[in-house]
Amino acid sequence: MEQNRVYVTGHRHPDTDSIAAAIGYAFYKRANGIKAVPCRLGKLSAETKYLLNRFGFDQPMLLEDARFKLGEINLDEPVSIAPDKTLFEAIRILAKNNRQICSVVDEKGRLLGIVTRSDAADIAMGDTDSTSRLLKDTPLECICTAINGRIIYKDPETRTNGKVGVIAITSEDLSRFDVKDRIIITGSDAKAQTALIRLGAATLIVVRADDVAPEVLEVAKECHCSVVISGHGTMNTSRYVYFAPRVSQIMTTNPVKFYASELVEDAGRKMLRSRYHAYPVIDDEERLLGYVSRYHVMNTGSKKIILVDHNEFSQSVKGIDKAEVLEVIDHHRINDFSTNQPVAFRNEIIGSSATIVATIFRENQIPLPKNLAGLILGAILSDTLKFQSPTTTSKDIATAQFLAGIAGLDIDEFAMDMFSVSANIKGKTLNELLNQDIKFFNIEGCKTMISQVIVTSGDIAREMDAQVEELLERFVKKKELDLCLMVFTSILENGSVVFAAGEKSAWAMEAFPNKEGETRTLQTGVLSRKSQILPRLTAVVQKYA
Repeated sequence: MEQNRVYVTGHRHPDTDSIAAAIGYAFYKRANGIKAVPCRLGKLSAETKYLLNRFGFDQPMLLEDARFKLGEINLDEPVSIAPDKTLFEAIRILAKNNRQICSVVDEKGRLLGIVTRSDAADIAMGDTDSTSRLLKDTPLECICTAINGRIIYKDPETRTNGKVGVIAITSEDLSRFDVKDRIIITGSDAKAQTALIRLGAATLIVVRADDVAPEVLEVAKECHCSVVISGHGTMNTSRYVYFAPRVSQIMTTNPVKFYASELVEDAGRKMLRSRYHAYPVIDDEERLLGYVSRYHVMNTGSKKIILVDHNEFSQSVKGIDKAEVLEVIDHHRINDFSTNQPVAFRNEIIGSSATIVATIFRENQIPLPKNLAGLILGAILSDTLKFQSPTTTSKDIATAQFLAGIAGLDIDEFAMDMFSVSANIKGKTLNELLNQDIKFFNIEGCKTMISQVIVTSGDIAREMDAQVEELLERFVKKKELDLCLMVFTSILENGSVVFAAGEKSAWAMEAFPNKEGETRTLQTGVLSRKSQILPRLTAVVQKYA
């Protein structure tokens, strides 16, 4: 039941720290009996994929919206019928399942239309002329199904006009009855049966009989009249025969329906404009999944969300303002965060959110599995750039050493393996590099984006100078930014090469100036986006804003 889930998610454009913190904290919550699920808000970097594969973790589920979609809530079970079945069978399905609506689906389960209790009531209470038009095109097999009957003779030249007559008496003179081309319900008297057939009956339904006399069948074949023995008495036969038409003949085609990907709140608004009690919910291939009603909409609460490695709603999942935020685990600045209800908020001045998650395990004496310890260690090394980032604290280092002991890893060797993956840009387009680790900021009204790419050397960035500038100019226009930075960081060289575009690009060049005679100077010691790149840029923006 997805409505009982707690979704643990990092920020958009997730990095390793964001993913590992989500996986680790979801594990911790499950250890405390809470159905927590780790999530991601975008594609994973090569480094993150490497760590997940190395330690045996699946990619977290992609969380696209903090609001519930129809496919995420408990719907009423799908009740359906094939288009060639009878209305009588549809009525029985509705009664058995206590439903107001039955979907008509093809052999692959795709929605063709709907049949409702109201449709059945219209047939039962409506004028028989309309039903006669339906019965005219109703196969004899369907009539048998509706009256629990048995075909004695089916004439290949059926000519019924769909009208139904009841002549359940024995009489020598039946000529005064209009029976021509009609469906006639009669008793077991062979003389009456023969007379009715000779008078032109198209279909003879015999009640209260086990068989039909051979001479009657001979006349039926001669006069092209089909013969059926009903499984009911006269009254019920006369009632049920009108429910013999196929559901395809009476179903509502193109009904009001919803896709599983639609938001519950959007479906609720659409329901206000229609009259049905329930509505089919289908997947992208039009296959029936179940039914939604106003009851479901009214009883669907908000998704329960735990934020890790971020607290700014602008960096979080779409619709986060409609969700119930339960907790925040973070090590970044607190900016636009506000909730309607109190939340557990843990924010530490520390190098990695994964460090906080590992600390929570230790504080509550929850054992860390070996593979989870390795994953969290990788996140700490990634976010602190193997302790070279100025945001690194002694707690990060001590926690990393503790985790390395559990995971049985050598920190230096492990970091070398991990960074060799993250610094490998071979086979990736510039656009992929730009988007793999990206964050947006609003600095004193200056709409800013900072992308960070790990490389082995700053020379790699310099070789792509013209292509990077062109890409950033296009990105600025597409995202309507004032300032866009792409920072190539080399851990081995302990510095970064900075590219900038946008109307305010000169501010970035002031924050990260080139040395005289150089065009792309390695900014020595500049490694951390959070504590070095963003603060230096913010200082210049505030100077001119």
